[in-house]
Amino acid sequence: MTNCSVFLKRLIPVLMLILGYLPANSQIITSSEIDSLVQRTLKTFDVPGIAVAVVKDGKVIHSKGYGVRSLNTKQKVDENTLFGIASNSKAFTSAALAILIDEKKLKWDDKVIDYIPEFRLYNPWVTEEFTIRDLLTHRSGMGLGAGDLMIFPGKNNFTTKDIIHNLRFLKPVSSFRTKYDYDNLLYIVAGEVITRVSAMSWEKFIETRIMLPLNMTASSPTFTTLKDKSNVIDPHAPVNGKVVVIPRDFTEVFNAAAGIYSNITDLSKWIIMQMNHGKYGEGLNKQLFSKEVQKDMWSMQTIIPVADSTIYNTHFSGYGLGWGLSDVKGYKQVSHTGGLFGIVTQITLIPELKLGIIVLTNQQSGAAFSSITNTIKDSYFGIKGVDRVKQNSESTSKYLAKAGKITSEIWNNIDKLQKSGTSLSNDTLYTGTYRDNWFGEVTISVKNGKLRFDSKRSYLLTGEMLPYKGNSFVVKWDDRSMDADAFVNFDLDNTGKATGMKMQAISPTTDFSFDFQDLDFKR
Repeated sequence: MTNCSVFLKRLIPVLMLILGYLPANSQIITSSEIDSLVQRTLKTFDVPGIAVAVVKDGKVIHSKGYGVRSLNTKQKVDENTLFGIASNSKAFTSAALAILIDEKKLKWDDKVIDYIPEFRLYNPWVTEEFTIRDLLTHRSGMGLGAGDLMIFPGKNNFTTKDIIHNLRFLKPVSSFRTKYDYDNLLYIVAGEVITRVSAMSWEKFIETRIMLPLNMTASSPTFTTLKDKSNVIDPHAPVNGKVVVIPRDFTEVFNAAAGIYSNITDLSKWIIMQMNHGKYGEGLNKQLFSKEVQKDMWSMQTIIPVADSTIYNTHFSGYGLGWGLSDVKGYKQVSHTGGLFGIVTQITLIPELKLGIIVLTNQQSGAAFSSITNTIKDSYFGIKGVDRVKQNSESTSKYLAKAGKITSEIWNNIDKLQKSGTSLSNDTLYTGTYRDNWFGEVTISVKNGKLRFDSKRSYLLTGEMLPYKGNSFVVKWDDRSMDADAFVNFDLDNTGKATGMKMQAISPTTDFSFDFQDLDFKR
């Protein structure tokens, strides 16, 4: 018996290796090592609070909060602290559609206009051909973040009806279904499809058909409907070189793309269900959605180009339905990130290893969640001796230094001009009301002797306009947490008076959702 037991103990790891449960030479990271990793990450990337969960073989093997929810209150993050999960909400929207597909209420390839007759894109043929699947796959032909200024920043008066109407004004930058360009607005349309098919709001559907069955009791489809706000993070961002609490900026219109608030305890239930092909409950005796529709969600729909050199020998990358897909060290990875003002998150699944990693943060540093996720992945892949925190810190510093050089030169030129006391322009040539087809009206006026930019519909986009070169200005937003100052370039008629204007972010670090380049204002 003894010899047999010894033999079996030796045989089990070999069988696990053969069956693909563990990579060769793996040394799985321990909870104490994750503790050290996260503490180091907090300090390196100046993140106030982080929550991390690791799921393996259907069980939560690590679930813990670190740091503080808010620099104002200093209250600790724990496993029940709620974060905005941002674009990780998109997988919930695709899951909601999958449930309706299982119920035979729609199909992935049904036409959007069959459910939303007023839906229109710039190209009439594309409008006629556009499917539910197309809403989820970032291949519409519109540019990166096209139209996001209707939802980002969130203090504005755009409605879902406005967004659906204004899609027709967004000019494509590529042919339909040929190129990946991440968008948010079409997930809002997908949420409206769910509303019209199910006769309940997207928020109600997510709560009753997904969160309640999975016993995600603390979570909510949106911040405003959270039953208990006593354990919620504040968003943080660097302002003038120092990380501070910033306002929670969000519009409810954005919910189907980025609205959900959850914690690592509830999200662990979500990803365990995902890795069990839609099954959940005691003995996996219940089914949220079928294995067939999950296969669709986890199948590549849109190709994403892969760099020549990647850290995990990735050869293929793409987007499914609400999930990013790639190969990492020979394994399929299903993942997504999310970002709002002052909040970034990441959910990563390696289904063949039954491994799930959740990292939620309350500061907008993607390098932080990447460092944690990749270090945990390394331990399961058998990768040793690679310092992901150091690696990401160095690459981030180089990137920020390069971007800082660009913006510093611009501000130095502006400062010199102001100190010289000279002006490049006659302000009255530029004052007036300008209109863009989808963004609406902006006024350029003189207040207290200074030229001002004021959006009539997006209330945070207001700031001083500083002369730069010729008929170009830089608008310096009053809200410094946005980090999105922009060029304003005026078109002039033959009398020298402005007839229109175009815009462009001045820093390469500006979030793509500030899609100033898509605006075309006419006086």
